[in-house]
Amino acid sequence: MKSTMFMGLLATALVMGSCAGNKDVKEKAPMRVTTEVVKSTSHGAGKTYVGIVEEREGTAVSFTTMGVVRRMLVSEGQAVSRGQLIADMDDTTARNMLAVAESGMTQANDALQRYGMLHENGSLPEVKWVEIQTKVQQAESQLAIAKKNLADCQLIAPVSGIIGKKNVNAGETAMPSVAVVTILDISSVKVKISVPEAEIKQINSNTSSLIDVEAAGKQVKGGVIEKGIQADALTHTYAVRINAENPDRKLLPGMVANVTLDYSTDQAAAVPTLPVTSVQKRADGTLFVWVIDADNTAHRQPVSVAQTMGTRIAVTSGITDGQRVVTEGYQKLSEGTKVAY
Repeated sequence: MKSTMFMGLLATALVMGSCAGNKDVKEKAPMRVTTEVVKSTSHGAGKTYVGIVEEREGTAVSFTTMGVVRRMLVSEGQAVSRGQLIADMDDTTARNMLAVAESGMTQANDALQRYGMLHENGSLPEVKWVEIQTKVQQAESQLAIAKKNLADCQLIAPVSGIIGKKNVNAGETAMPSVAVVTILDISSVKVKISVPEAEIKQINSNTSSLIDVEAAGKQVKGGVIEKGIQADALTHTYAVRINAENPDRKLLPGMVANVTLDYSTDQAAAVPTLPVTSVQKRADGTLFVWVIDADNTAHRQPVSVAQTMGTRIAVTSGITDGQRVVTEGYQKLSEGTKVAY
């Protein structure tokens, strides 16, 4: 009887031990994490600025005389070519003045012809002959002025481009030298940014740049840089303009652009980079990352870092290419924890 009870207790102990063992196995299940294999990449030292697209050149076009605009033949945003008629004004007065000048020219030529015969015969005083020639020259000048005044009633595009702004409409009075329209040359554009005085020394005419204009859905490489030499009195920033080609005319004046300037003169050495969030800090201020060994255990690895590049950071020492680093799920790790990825 006692033997039977002993065997029963032993069996129960074995079953309980087995259950406890299974429980321990479950508690030591690998921790699920996300990892990344370290790989060095080359990068340059740069910074991003917000800028505004500007036309390469703007030409204000105006009439040279005052008058009422009869027709306006262009609209804002329209492409125009050099020599194209933009607008014209009422030319009634100019035509009348031309008719008067033509009559004066006819009269002067007639007098020149009549008195010319007398001059050849020697019966006309030399003073009178000089007076007749002077009147002919005056008539020629008056005729040239009248023709120009009539031509000036038409406004012709002096350059090719697009109409940026229209200041006068048909029926309104145009004033001399007051812009009727502005023609913008956007075959290439300039992107203006403001650079703090502490950073302006890093920029030169050949600094590499990348221009991203979201509104146009376009990203272009910047060209020659024009650096301002006088700082804004309030902000202590310098105006910097980056030239950019615009053959498809998609970059328009006023669009917002993100400009990334690469300050490095040579390609920087290849170094590993990691997500910024994967680098942790100890209580003493030292930095570390969680690395995964060949047996899938996690260990703290001290590291040194350099500048950030967006959401990533350059690691100058502590890790090498090929190592696996935990990028997500590191919050619950401890030294020697088994992981799965």
